[in-house]
Amino acid sequence: MRRAPPWPLAVLGALGATVFVVPLIGLVGRTPWRRLPELVTSDVVLDALRLSLVTSSLAALISLVLGVPLAWVLARVEFPGRPLVRAIVTLPMVLPPVVGGAALLFAFGRRGLVGGPLESATGFLMPFSMWGVVAANVFVAMPFLVVTVEGALAGMDTRYEHAAAGLGASRLTVFRRVTVPMIAPSLRAGVVLAWARALGEFG
Repeated sequence: MRRAPPWPLAVLGALGATVFVVPLIGLVGRTPWRRLPELVTSDVVLDALRLSLVTSSLAALISLVLGVPLAWVLARVEFPGRPLVRAIVTLPMVLPPVVGGAALLFAFGRRGLVGGPLESATGFLMPFSMWGVVAANVFVAMPFLVVTVEGALAGMDTRYEHAAAGLGASRLTVFRRVTVPMIAPSLRAGVVLAWARALGEFG
């Protein structure tokens, strides 16, 4: 038999839900429903939607490939400057969009640290290209995955990993067969958060 939650929690939970529900009701009320099918099926909207889905999916994939090892290092490896690295990784989560955009321009722009040499060597200009959008998405989205996975790694029981290693499994096998399955819920949540953040950045 399920017990009812304490009324203070129920009231606060209901108030918390209204923070999300009220703006959505306002949005629904102002939506031009009669013109909506015409608007969402226009070529401009479909092209923008296609680009957003492609770039956000690529950003989520890159964040997964690079973010999981980074989260593992931050959670499991002691090294000088680890708090500084963790702060740098989480910095894009709190940067104003203008500051983040300027940082990306200084890095990947025509005169940027990476963009300048890249254009000189290959003729490829990163800004205003699809890959420029992907790079920007990774910059703002990967911290969400790293923070989520690092928290899961830091809080998991390592006895199973030690047991697998004691039975002769290599570090890579332990990570693939033991660690990843144990943090799978957090890993999925991190990927979804990264994808959603990337989709919202240029959606």
